[in-house]
Amino acid sequence: MRNTGAALVLAALLSAAQAQILIGQTAGFSGAVASGVQETTEGAKLYLDAVNGRGGVHGQKVELVSLDDKFDPQLSVANARKLIEEQNVSALFLTRGTPHTEAIIPLLDKHGVALVGPSTGAMVLHKPVRKNVFNVRATYQREAEKAISHLVSMGITRIAVVQADDSFGADGMVGAQKGLEAAKLKAVLQEKFDRSKPDFAPIAPKIVQSQAQAVLMIASGTAVAEGYAAFRAAGSGAQMVTLSNNASAGFAKSLGANARGVIVTQVFPNERAMNFPLVREAQDLAKAQGKEISPAMLEGYAAAKVLVEGLRRAGPKPSRDRIQAALEGLQKFDLGGLEISYSPEDHTGLDFADLSIIGTDGKFRR
Repeated sequence: MRNTGAALVLAALLSAAQAQILIGQTAGFSGAVASGVQETTEGAKLYLDAVNGRGGVHGQKVELVSLDDKFDPQLSVANARKLIEEQNVSALFLTRGTPHTEAIIPLLDKHGVALVGPSTGAMVLHKPVRKNVFNVRATYQREAEKAISHLVSMGITRIAVVQADDSFGADGMVGAQKGLEAAKLKAVLQEKFDRSKPDFAPIAPKIVQSQAQAVLMIASGTAVAEGYAAFRAAGSGAQMVTLSNNASAGFAKSLGANARGVIVTQVFPNERAMNFPLVREAQDLAKAQGKEISPAMLEGYAAAKVLVEGLRRAGPKPSRDRIQAALEGLQKFDLGGLEISYSPEDHTGLDFADLSIIGTDGKFRR
């Protein structure tokens, strides 16, 4: 009887273990982009926890296995390999960083694993179409172009661009260049810096000497905060602008006294725009936990909705290939006031882009 009882307990444990869908994530939970990564993941968990609380997807709970890659592309690859080959995750989710996401694509293709909602707007993930990458947010190029056109509409013509010397910086610069060309302008200064070892001492005096009225900074997290501080300390009063990869409450806090008036592009509606069901849902779930929604959290929340819908359509046994096929067949799926569609020829997702400004209270205003 003892053996029978043990066997029943073991069977129950095995059944419980099988009744979950493992989703893998590698992102910089520590390092330069930690605050943004933590907020996007927190937003995703708001939705995943709600889904699991209702019984999961086809009776299976969705479990997010998150590994810290410290914003290091090499560690991103090591983590992705561990998640895919050792932990046998069904899909990957919410990676962070352009070179980091690019680096894991060979693993996605080798194993047929879908990546949903990479938290990067790199054009290289959109064109040519990456079979296993399903973007949710708009591209950095679209954001940078919109930022430049907005500055021009304010009467600003002397614009400097400072970019990280990596694929993300180069990608955002293409969009900035489109905006400048449309306005028949040239950047008064274009500078690059080492992403791994940012040093703004040589750049700051050049910003002042260029008499830039605005500085668009295509970089991430703490590097942007450090750059802005250096430019201000050197005597620049230029309007500061950055992209949505920095649209987190943590980033606004890291700016300190320099936060007020900084323009940050956004790829989702205002987190207080209650006319969007997506925002209402996220706000309600956050309030129930005593939390406040940030733009970064809203991005994670939206990405989780796409992931869960793909899992739901993949059926009771969501294999990697079924998940890929289900996502690729997603047409006019309503996220809550925003529609998303994919096809074999298009994995772009949303094309929404907007602008915000950080207020005196450290919050983003539209």
